[in-house]
Amino acid sequence: MMVDMKELAEELARCGNALLTLSAAMTRGKQDSKEPAKQPEQEAPIPLERVRAVLADKSRLGFTSDVKALLKSHGAQKLSEVNPVEYAALLSEAEALK
Repeated sequence: MMVDMKELAEELARCGNALLTLSAAMTRGKQDSKEPAKQPEQEAPIPLERVRAVLADKSRLGFTSDVKALLKSHGAQKLSEVNPVEYAALLSEAEALK
């Protein structure tokens, strides 16, 4: 059975957000039941231009094949095919290239 990489990445993003919510709740400790739970602030979406700049820089530094592999791991041949939900993960993976 073949798992769609895009669906898998989206599910991982949802799980990550759930873990962040749980972690924030645990850090705050037990709240008064009369006080509504606050939602953690969501980070602003990563702009395409930022991801493109980092990938281009890594490519210029000799990581072209690694950049292509990262795109492929996100189910794309080029950056414009990557789901914006995956930009944060892609950016993190690209920045880790050394």
